[in-house]
Amino acid sequence: MTLDLFADSGETCTWREELAAGAAVLRGQALANDTAILAAVREVVAQAPFRHLVTPGGLRMSVAMSNCGMRGWVSDRHGYRYDPIDPDSGQPWPPMPEVLRQLAGEAAALGGFQAFEPDACLINRYEPGTHLSLHQDRDERDFSQPIVSVSLGVPATFLFGGLRRDDKCLRIPLTHGDVVVWGGPARLRYHGVAPLKPAWHALLGAQRINLTFRKAL
Repeated sequence: MTLDLFADSGETCTWREELAAGAAVLRGQALANDTAILAAVREVVAQAPFRHLVTPGGLRMSVAMSNCGMRGWVSDRHGYRYDPIDPDSGQPWPPMPEVLRQLAGEAAALGGFQAFEPDACLINRYEPGTHLSLHQDRDERDFSQPIVSVSLGVPATFLFGGLRRDDKCLRIPLTHGDVVVWGGPARLRYHGVAPLKPAWHALLGAQRINLTFRKAL
């Protein structure tokens, strides 16, 4: 893991941690606009409330989820997929707010992936004890497009593995405002989130919100 200190176009400094070829953490990248980002998330969730999805095997996910953009990621007994319609409301998912789209594009560019235009943003809510099992993001059509993941709220430990489930994982601490970008040779690496420890954040209380931007189609 290497560190690099660089300045973005807004002349704010961010620590960049190289995790592997094609993968980096941009420390504090979302801090400057965190209140606007959270306001946009609240608007989305007011239209598409958090829900606990069910896996194809019938297990209830511990992480609560919502979506915005042209497609939303859903799971049920029929499988994992992207759908333009929110199955709870029968309506299209809320449009992706511009502040979120801009955040994703800028972070992807800093991670080495230019002209990223996500059409899906998965919004996850973690509470103490919740976790996300190791998995690959394989439901997208174009694996040349990166994944951009934004952490807000209490700290979490991001697990970043290899191309096989049993490969050793890096354990990466993430705090409010950190952004992880991975693509290219790292695009199909297994990743997850360790069980969230009890903590408190001034803006979000005891929870963590994670935004995952993808190009689904």
